[in-house]
Amino acid sequence: MAWFGEIIAGVFIAIGSFFYVVGAIGIYRMPDVFTRMHAAGISDTAGAGMLLIGMMLFAISTGVSFFVTIKLAIILGVILFTSPIATHALAQAALQAGLEPVLASKKVMIGPGAHAEPASAPKSAKKAPKKAAKRRATKSSAKKGRARS
Repeated sequence: MAWFGEIIAGVFIAIGSFFYVVGAIGIYRMPDVFTRMHAAGISDTAGAGMLLIGMMLFAISTGVSFFVTIKLAIILGVILFTSPIATHALAQAALQAGLEPVLASKKVMIGPGAHAEPASAPKSAKKAPKKAAKRRATKSSAKKGRARS
């Protein structure tokens, strides 16, 4: 009956390898940093999870030390908690650095109740930030001009 456990372990290892291959293709083909992080995060979490589950099943079916299985389970837990957090932190850092997703400027209206613009915001409030940004730009250019002379 040990061969059955080895076959199941092999299936999990194959699925984990598939996730890594698809993630590598996704990292290569995606257009911007956010979608690439998504591909890397999914492949890292799911691929490593499946590989480690397969290794644990293999260790159990072949009669390797019980401590090996415990160590693999601890590694799996650490990866399942830290990988999504690391991907989220990288996405936040990219947003703070000023990067925008490729389709951020296009209005995507999908699903029921989707609106092109928020209904609650008055039109005058939408134009106010542009005027304030222009005033700040002219003030800063005036300050630069005074500093040079």
